[in-house]
Amino acid sequence: MTPTKHRPFVPETAKLREFSIGALMLGLCMTVILGAANAYLGLRAGMTIAATYPAAVISMAVVRMWKGSILEENIARTAGSIGESVAAGAVFTLPAFLIAGSWPAFDPQHAYWKSTALMVVGSVLGVLFVSLVRRVLVEDPTLPFPESVAASEIHKAGQQGAQAARYLFWNIGLGALVQILGEMQLYAVDKTFFVRIGELGRSFVRLGPLGSRNVINTGAISTVDAPTVSPAFMGVGYVIGPTLAALQFSGGLLAWGVLVPLFMYFLGPQLQTFLPAGASSGDWADSSAAVWRYIVRPVAVGGMLVGSVYTLFRMGKNLTSSLGRALGEVRHGAPPLETMARTERYMGSKTVFGLIAFVFLLMNALYVYISGRVIAGVVAALVMLLVGFFFATVSGNLVGMIGSSNNPISGLTLSTLIIAALLMVAMGVSGPGGVAVVLGVAAVVCVSSAVAGELLQDFKAGYILGGTPRTIQIVELVAVVVASLVMYYPLYVLQAANIKSGGMGFGDKALPAPQAGLMAALAQGIVGGEMAWPLVFTGALFGVAMILLKVRSPMLVAVGMYLPLPVSFAIFLGGSIRGLQDWLSRRAGNNEAQMARVENTGILIASGLIAGEALAGLVIGTFRFYEKPLPHIFAEPSYAAGFVVLALLGAMLVKLPLTKAGRPEDPAPPAAMM
Repeated sequence: MTPTKHRPFVPETAKLREFSIGALMLGLCMTVILGAANAYLGLRAGMTIAATYPAAVISMAVVRMWKGSILEENIARTAGSIGESVAAGAVFTLPAFLIAGSWPAFDPQHAYWKSTALMVVGSVLGVLFVSLVRRVLVEDPTLPFPESVAASEIHKAGQQGAQAARYLFWNIGLGALVQILGEMQLYAVDKTFFVRIGELGRSFVRLGPLGSRNVINTGAISTVDAPTVSPAFMGVGYVIGPTLAALQFSGGLLAWGVLVPLFMYFLGPQLQTFLPAGASSGDWADSSAAVWRYIVRPVAVGGMLVGSVYTLFRMGKNLTSSLGRALGEVRHGAPPLETMARTERYMGSKTVFGLIAFVFLLMNALYVYISGRVIAGVVAALVMLLVGFFFATVSGNLVGMIGSSNNPISGLTLSTLIIAALLMVAMGVSGPGGVAVVLGVAAVVCVSSAVAGELLQDFKAGYILGGTPRTIQIVELVAVVVASLVMYYPLYVLQAANIKSGGMGFGDKALPAPQAGLMAALAQGIVGGEMAWPLVFTGALFGVAMILLKVRSPMLVAVGMYLPLPVSFAIFLGGSIRGLQDWLSRRAGNNEAQMARVENTGILIASGLIAGEALAGLVIGTFRFYEKPLPHIFAEPSYAAGFVVLALLGAMLVKLPLTKAGRPEDPAPPAAMM
């Protein structure tokens, strides 16, 4: 049976305007803003949210104002969504250089050009790598591309998209307002309770075998944190749903409800001998926080490492098939452009390979400079080129199956880091230079894989709508360079503002940056010999146990152990709200079309809350950076008022979407947010 020829929404013979300066500038503005918002979210929550849907809604609403075409909307969305991928690569790796001590500081003088060079090289390679495999993946009928289909449906659904834009913009404002009022101390954002049994240093006598007397030290059970008042974290929990939110929260409970109390109880007054000098002042709060940071977190590192390896193992079949598709496309090539329809024209292979060769030379220079050794730098560049292409293809294939929101970029990066670290050790490269070059390889691969997955998603959306691949490629190259040039500054502002407000910068409670912390720990452990291997090995065995217990996502549980409890608690609250809404929707007898409308509205509201808090957080960080903090309303704000804010946000997230279910006979909406 002959397969049906693909028919794009805009026929290949149509003469619609596609590229315009207005669409490009709109996309570049979105890529900077949405990328910066995701940088904030990635540093604080250890995850990013796909910018495809907000970019699609905004581009559709704005481009229609000047009566632009649907292909202009597609170009604006394509450029606007790629900044999230550059941000993901940046927050997952760049803070690791500072955490590991490879960079002396993160100020512009020491870190801007190095950060920008890594992001530019990685993002450009991501565009070029996926360009080699675009056709074979985009046209593969076995890959559903759920988010590409959803984004294309947003552009098709004109009136519905305009209504969706209102939900998004209103809730961006609401999320920003809640964040600013919390910063002005109208209410307390966090609340910590102390649960104690006995006092540190107290002891009791227990009879042992044969009547021996053992002195047992007692101590604090732990601190117990209430969920932080955060529209963004609630929105993240709502988006990922109750199951994944509960998995992450279970990690937080294991860390703060089991491991921290056990260590506090059994170590007692000897606790300080197991912690770095100056890690704790000796009081309850400092002691429990130090136990979590220096003992529990290495256990979480082991769990994350096993979780990432297990993720790659489950992808084994897809890994080999992706590589086979890529090699087949490179070997057989593509027909000349002039013989191809507009919707099938893309950048020639000679141009792509020429640009890859040029970027490879830049990589050699960069890695030689970082490592201080020519051979080590060349080997690192070769590793990056081979592994980067492999994982960029894998990333594209995964996006085709599960979407960019669920793409396990950190797992791919961890595998690259371990390969590079072992090679550096084998070559005798050690110390800060060795750690730096390993992190440099990981950073480029991380950015490259993230960009490759997002671009392939954009290629598929353009394939559905009838866009020109060559135009999409050129626009993406411009967008990733612009995003790379500016993405350092959100990280710098947040890190500097955190220090000025009394924090320690990257890796502390305010900016935990879990993936970057893991990268730094592994690089130091393998190359620098500073890993707390017994604790990491304990965490690895814990990860194996979760696999044997068939835990859905061991990686997510380990990330929950690594994150501060108020963060995972707030995410869990958002997931619980989503579960309650789903239950109420089913109880009301809504059919599938009605439930889809409820879900779409809820996702738009949650996305607006996430973007609003993230953007307000950047503004607040800028005020702190310039030492002009916002005024405080109350000297000692109440968390009870903050809890009321959480309750009101939760009620809105439950009730408002339910009112948009519509009538049972109304047609089902496009799968825009599903």
